[in-house]
Amino acid sequence: MMADANMILDDLLARYHGWARSYKANQQVAQDPVFRHARSGRSWDSTADVIEDELMGSTMEAIDFQISEMKDPHRTAVYFLARNLYTGRSVWLSKRLPEDPVERGIVVAEARNQITRRLMNAGIM
Repeated sequence: MMADANMILDDLLARYHGWARSYKANQQVAQDPVFRHARSGRSWDSTADVIEDELMGSTMEAIDFQISEMKDPHRTAVYFLARNLYTGRSVWLSKRLPEDPVERGIVVAEARNQITRRLMNAGIM
């Protein structure tokens, strides 16, 4: 069961990083009032695609909130863990995390446990 939770967390954090890096502060331009509630700018999206995008956006916003409520250095560890999971490499580090690999591993493990508990309590996992 723990392996499943780790795999789910890894998938969510990788998706979260992709979502967060594509965030734009003002995505919408002035719209005609008739179309202001339209969710898709692509005419080939099906209703299921629009619903899935809406659900994924809501999930990512919830994850973003849970991460933002964490204290440093655990928040920083989650951000860099998400970045490494998104790229598929373990090369991204932060000066805010301990330089000693053992200490850094402990902080990352604590951060994983914290975010897992938070996401479970929020009903995301």
